[in-house]
This record gives sequence, structure tokens and C-alpha cells, in this order.
Amino acid sequence: MSCSRCAVSFCCCFTIFVAGIIALIVWSAISGYRLPACSVEDFYVPYLNVTDNSTSVRTNHTLYFDLRLKNREPLVGVSYDDVKVTFFYGQNSSLSTPIGNYSFPKFYQGHGKKARRKALVETYGVPWEAASANVSNGSTVTFRVGLSTRATYESCSDDGGCSYHTYALVQGADIDVDGSGRKVDKQGIRLQSAAAAPQHTCRPVFLGLPVVLYFLVLYV
Repeated sequence: MSCSRCAVSFCCCFTIFVAGIIALIVWSAISGYRLPACSVEDFYVPYLNVTDNSTSVRTNHTLYFDLRLKNREPLVGVSYDDVKVTFFYGQNSSLSTPIGNYSFPKFYQGHGKKARRKALVETYGVPWEAASANVSNGSTVTFRVGLSTRATYESCSDDGGCSYHTYALVQGADIDVDGSGRKVDKQGIRLQSAAAAPQHTCRPVFLGLPVVLYFLVLYV
């Protein structure tokens, strides 16, 4: 009798698990997809490193950044168009001109996967002496990172039919830099959406747990 109950419980749990996966796929197809999570993991401006007075640093007008992109969809891959990254000096980028830009070629990212993109960017128009004076006095200066691309999700059924959902991905974040030349925040800085776009945080997979518990109590 006990074995029979175990078999029934296992079958119920397996059925609910499969149904949950199917519901997740259908929900994603109907409701849309969560946009990728983008963050700046490292940011370094050599000129603002006040501990290094070498000629190579005093004439270095580049910045280095390490960008992380994560596909937050567990069952669907995403294709990025060329990823354009633009840099500004100061918090209010709408009132300032870009000081540098970089572009990564288009690429595909598997479901739930992460990718890193790193580059050294030559800058222009930065008030270097004023910025250096600020960080030398113990203050910080702010750079802004802006990202723009398009993310396309492809969902295919067993019969070979596929549907495509494309979203504009426009995000940005302020990066505070101190006298070390590095960003103050030691953690990755999450880029926030600068334009309205669907970001669904509710998923039916979370509804599966109460249902599973209900059947376990009922049949065990």
C-alpha cells in the first residue's frame, strides 16, 4: 500500500512538473520575455589614479570597462544586435556630449547564460585636470554608461514553427570613480532601463510549488 502511494505521488509530481514547464513556455509566449540583466563589473580610468604619477598615466585618456550580460529566460535563447556602449562625463547625460563609445558585434546567448564583454576606450572632451583635482581632494567624479541594442527571442514548437519577439534594450547607469581610478562600488553596477519595455517578473513556475504541496498532502 505504501509503495502504491509512493508511485502515485511520484506520477503526480512528475505530471505537475511537466505541466509547469509547458505553462512556463506558454506564459512566456503570451506575456513576453524579461529583458537581459546588464551590469558594469569593472570600470577603471587610469588618469584618475592619483597614486601613479608616471608619464604613461598622466597622458592616458582611456577608460576600461567590463560589461556583463545575462539572459534571464530559463528556456529561451536571445540574439543581440550590435551592442553599442556610450560614455558620458557627469550625471546628466542629456545635457552633455559623449566622451567615448564602443560597439560589440551581434551575438547569440543561450537560455540562462551569461556573457562578458571587455574593452579599452579612447575618450575625448573630458576635463581631466578638474576631474583629477576632485578625486585628489577625496571626492568622486561621475561617469555615465549607456547601452543600446535589440534583443530578439526565438520560440519554436515541435512542429517546426517559430515565433520571434524583439525588444529595444536601452539602459544606463552612473559610475562614481574615486582617487584609485576605479569605481567606488565594488559590486557590479546594474544598468537600468531608460525606455519603457516589457519586463515580466511573475512566472507560473512560482505557482507550481503550492500545487505540488497540495498533491503531496492529498496522496501521500
